[in-house]
Amino acid sequence: MDTTAPFFWGSATASYQCEGAWQEGGKAESMWDRYLHENDLENGDVASDHYHRYREDIETMAKGGQNAYRFSLSWPRIIKNREGEVNEEGIAFYNSLIDTCHEFGVEPFVTIYHWDLPQYWEDEGGWLNEETAHAFEHYARVCFDRFGDRVRYWATFNEPKWFVMSGYLIGNYPPALQDPEKCAHAAFNVMYASALGVKAFRAGGYEGSIGIVHSFGPVDGVDDTLETKIAMRFADNYANNWILDTAATGELPIDLLTDLNRRFDLSYITPDKLQALREGTVDFLGLNYYSRVLVRPYTDGETQLVVNNSGSAFKGSQRVVIKGWFEQVLDDPNMQTTEWGTEIYPDGLRRGLIEVTRRYHLPIYITENGIGVAEDVSQGEVQDDYRIAFMKDHIAAIKAAQEAGADVGGYFVWSTFDLYSWKNGCRKRYGLVAVDFENGYTRTPKKSYRWYRDFIAGEQTGKPYQEEGQR
Repeated sequence: MDTTAPFFWGSATASYQCEGAWQEGGKAESMWDRYLHENDLENGDVASDHYHRYREDIETMAKGGQNAYRFSLSWPRIIKNREGEVNEEGIAFYNSLIDTCHEFGVEPFVTIYHWDLPQYWEDEGGWLNEETAHAFEHYARVCFDRFGDRVRYWATFNEPKWFVMSGYLIGNYPPALQDPEKCAHAAFNVMYASALGVKAFRAGGYEGSIGIVHSFGPVDGVDDTLETKIAMRFADNYANNWILDTAATGELPIDLLTDLNRRFDLSYITPDKLQALREGTVDFLGLNYYSRVLVRPYTDGETQLVVNNSGSAFKGSQRVVIKGWFEQVLDDPNMQTTEWGTEIYPDGLRRGLIEVTRRYHLPIYITENGIGVAEDVSQGEVQDDYRIAFMKDHIAAIKAAQEAGADVGGYFVWSTFDLYSWKNGCRKRYGLVAVDFENGYTRTPKKSYRWYRDFIAGEQTGKPYQEEGQR
């Protein structure tokens, strides 16, 4: 790691969620293009039109004091086909985006895979096919070769838990399967692919560091009974350990493997692949934090995972039960939640950072943190004091964790501007900058953008930001 790097105060996006231009620049079809078009769902064909407006967006970040931009590369925009042919138009686009970051003094923090698998690999079985893992290694090498002279911070994958569980177990994301055995297989292949990418980075002698980004949910129990502690361990394996243990230490959780081996055929986990995991451990951990995981012991019923993709009209409809393992508590009346039913719990971040530091002794970046709200952007500047309060509380939690010894090197707000939020469409807005999707995709900074700008200035000058009434 570069110990001389400044603390990164930035924001984040993802290729499918913001770029648009789904048929421009030689881009191949992604699994999300196919899935959303075939199911006649709101899609990211245009999204935030970042493909055409990236210069404006990066300049706005810089004017807001942000010194880093976390974004993802689109595999189908860079690699044309299963044969691995490089799309030079896609390379040119990202070269220009990266160069623009440097022009404005913004560090590119690059995620190689943020869910948009090329459809040509989904046609071959997607993450159930080991060849997809080897194709990822090739794709990663192309990225390192073409951009590595200007990119110092890489992440192999964004949130393996979410795209694997949603795609192969819950069934609300492509490929829309509900099969626990296939979910376990896909999960292993993704972590194997990540290790291959890390090994390729090291073998190539590229400068900088490489990590993985995880959707971090620190686990709490409803009480201190033995049954709850057992449920917490199951929940931690489900929510965190199969990614963090594997990426940071090179070892899969043995109790998780033992339990899965009783149920499923795990013969694809071979000694050579286990060795690759040991040789492909990461330099840092990126943690996306939105909430903790509060659990109670499993009682009865089949595995059930229901998520809220619709907002307030369906608040309270979420349910997570893993048969024999645990039940997630989502209906506690004492919880403060977003309108999508996500608990707002900053102290989980503080305690989680301390625990991750204790377990893995690696540098950490908060690679996503934000709140999604249905907002009216047609009346000028959005007065999003709720977002400011959310950011303040979570930044305070990070500072408290740092005081307790956590090595945190950056904070990235999700998101840089309003974007397409997967199955939630464009109604769920996270941005510091409003995007008017109905009127030319015009950008208008929100109150939170100005607050973040002033807060960053205070951090950089050593003069902590004060509210207007406190000055």
